[in-house]
Amino acid sequence: MGVYDDPGFFHQYKGMERSKQGLQAAGEWPALKKMLPAFDNKKVLDLGCGFGWHSLYAAEHGASSVLGVDNSEKMLQVAHEKKANVTFGHKIQYLQLAMEDMQEIQGDASFDIVLSSLAIHYVASFDKVAQQVARLLKPGGHFVMSVEHPIFTAEGSQNWYTDDQGNILHWPVDAYFDESVRQTNFLGCRVTKYHRTLTSYIQGLLNNHFQIYQLVEPLPEPELLIKWPNETRRPMMLLIAALKS
Repeated sequence: MGVYDDPGFFHQYKGMERSKQGLQAAGEWPALKKMLPAFDNKKVLDLGCGFGWHSLYAAEHGASSVLGVDNSEKMLQVAHEKKANVTFGHKIQYLQLAMEDMQEIQGDASFDIVLSSLAIHYVASFDKVAQQVARLLKPGGHFVMSVEHPIFTAEGSQNWYTDDQGNILHWPVDAYFDESVRQTNFLGCRVTKYHRTLTSYIQGLLNNHFQIYQLVEPLPEPELLIKWPNETRRPMMLLIAALKS
């Protein structure tokens, strides 16, 4: 059982603002939204779809069909509930599958757009993900992804370095070139993630015949920075948009 199916963890995750309010509560969404291609009459694959927010957005904005893939049974239960409450829900299908098993998705060159939001850092091999996305995308198809930034994942604890009074001093960056598993505490649970360098993300795409056309290290919108002023001190996320050659 993955951490997202752990009852205690899932209860806390479901209570987060971005879990309750969806894309509008996601600090990176305004930047990611600008990177998305037009969905009109497009076939979309949403990898690590979670509650299905991006799948719903694609279907609402003209996609002919959307396949959302996630390894968590509990996450997909919520995704199914949400699609049942919208008129365009019939365009969405969900599949419980780990990204490591993407080879089980049939149909080479069958999708126009592949999305992945904050999921790939849970997968050990980005190169294998890029290979499978390249297989599934049509020539000229779009791959738009967001991950935790390598500066955010490098040291592993994902906590600010503070003084004895708890005042924030700096964000720790260590073992940057050690691309391996990281164990961090998230919502009171031990969560496994994988750190990789910026070079590995970029070169992984280039090696698999992608042309990168946009890269963004987003800041939250000004109104959110009022709540999160320290987000200007280090990048938390990395957004990449690429075309299959």
